[in-house]
Amino acid sequence: MTISTQNVSGLAEFSRRTDIEESPAWEFQNGNASQKPMPGLQHSRLQGRLAGRINLHCQGFEALPELRCTVRGRSLVPDLVILPDTDIPVDESGRVSAKGIEFVPPWVVEILSPEQSSIQVTRKILFLLRCGTQLGWLIDPGEQVVLVFQPDGLPEEFVGETNLPMLAGVDLTLTAAEMFGWLKGEKR
Repeated sequence: MTISTQNVSGLAEFSRRTDIEESPAWEFQNGNASQKPMPGLQHSRLQGRLAGRINLHCQGFEALPELRCTVRGRSLVPDLVILPDTDIPVDESGRVSAKGIEFVPPWVVEILSPEQSSIQVTRKILFLLRCGTQLGWLIDPGEQVVLVFQPDGLPEEFVGETNLPMLAGVDLTLTAAEMFGWLKGEKR
């Protein structure tokens, strides 16, 4: 479930709001502004470790947490967006843009929180796939399953030691079992 939902007249009105970047972030879809649920420890650990793993081992790509993606009248904030380095926007001075992106990311990751609707998160991934996203992961820590979405196909369920599909060009081997092993309480 979301923390709060409000009707707004459109994306332009939503974009003018001063609170949309507060934590947790607000999203706009289907005429409604809704605040994402505050992530818990499992969500935060999976998000941080997955981003770190991608950023450390995947030359030419960057995993960006909570990056606003505004496309086709919606403003969404996936848990992770993975972009090729060449697609990361920079301003006139060559610095990384201060804003989110206004194009479809090739890979998005959502991590289900206990109070979050799996249908709402799935709908977000499906919308982005219809817009051109090539790979979407829905990670469910409670069920210890990763649902993988790709265009023109049914979602696939990954558990255990099977390697997870990666975006073309991403050189990373990772299994669901390894990822959910990050949730064990031992210190690094």
